[in-house]
Amino acid sequence: MVGSARHFFARGNTARGAHYLYGSAFQGLQKIFLLDGYAGSGKSILLQKIADETMSDGQSVDLFHSPLNPGELDALIIQDLKVGVADGRTSEGLDSITGAELVRIDLGQAVDTAKLSEETKREVELIQAELQKAYASAYSSFAAALRIHDEWEAIYISHMDFHKADQVGQDLVAALFGEQTRDKSATVRHLFFGAATPEGAVDHIPTLTAPLERRIFIKGRPGSGKSTLLKRLAKAAEEKGFDVEVYHCGFDPSSLDMLIFPELSLAIFDSTAPHEYFPSRASDEVLDMYDRTMQPGVDEQYAGELTSIRQRYSQKMQEAVAHLKAAQQIHSRIKAHYMSVTDFDEVDRLHSDLQGEIRQLAALRPAIE
Repeated sequence: MVGSARHFFARGNTARGAHYLYGSAFQGLQKIFLLDGYAGSGKSILLQKIADETMSDGQSVDLFHSPLNPGELDALIIQDLKVGVADGRTSEGLDSITGAELVRIDLGQAVDTAKLSEETKREVELIQAELQKAYASAYSSFAAALRIHDEWEAIYISHMDFHKADQVGQDLVAALFGEQTRDKSATVRHLFFGAATPEGAVDHIPTLTAPLERRIFIKGRPGSGKSTLLKRLAKAAEEKGFDVEVYHCGFDPSSLDMLIFPELSLAIFDSTAPHEYFPSRASDEVLDMYDRTMQPGVDEQYAGELTSIRQRYSQKMQEAVAHLKAAQQIHSRIKAHYMSVTDFDEVDRLHSDLQGEIRQLAALRPAIE
């Protein structure tokens, strides 16, 4: 039987700069293989091969995509084996995980930098500086967009009925958990379901929520209490001992966009742009925070101001994505230089060694009765 895959991000290009969640996403693992090496030395190729072979062996995997090249992988986890494999250059935070054995695999040994001319080496240094500048410009545009988004939120916050918002939270906590508690400490795992990429916003909500029995789609305007509600639910779940996957906003990681409660087979998520979805199953539910918590007529009263805000916000987001596109193109130039002097036969050998170790770990895993 072929194993399944779940898709995530744990690195984001955000309004608060580069943001990493690997320290939480990889918690509980016993062994983590860190792939060291230059861009273009075959790390993403090796990760994809490990993912494909692991699923062919019947193991399920968590796949962590690159926000710069979302079709490529930054890392993966084989949960049944408590094993992770990650690009050491892009998976910041793994050194802080307690209880995990870190094994470094140097793909740099497959790269013969002596074959690069001095001129090419100087060019690579200049290109690296261009890359950092492109990222900085993207983060600056995202930060400007966030300030505009704060204006957007402020209009609705000033017209929110906070008593009603509090009641929605109380009612939902009671409906989801009631008097139930789990006789254990909750496992709380922080992740991204999406990211800002050179292609725009990308998310994996459909595949992450598809296996779940119940999905609650939160609708509403910016500032209508969606993230606050999710934070309240996450806190209640943790206090009651329920495991929870906490999905942060890929634009502003201080906000939350989704929670998954595996033990309840339930997802509740912000279903507004740029990750707007609509119910498609009989068990799907809609929770409209605008209708439930907002004073009537806000959209109409501030129509002109809201139109201006949306236009300015959209312009800054487009600028940020354009800078990410430039960063992607610059990064591709760096990769091309190192790929030209990489011995991919050596990469294949390192891949075979790693896959052999993973299969050994699988063979040593106690049989499940």
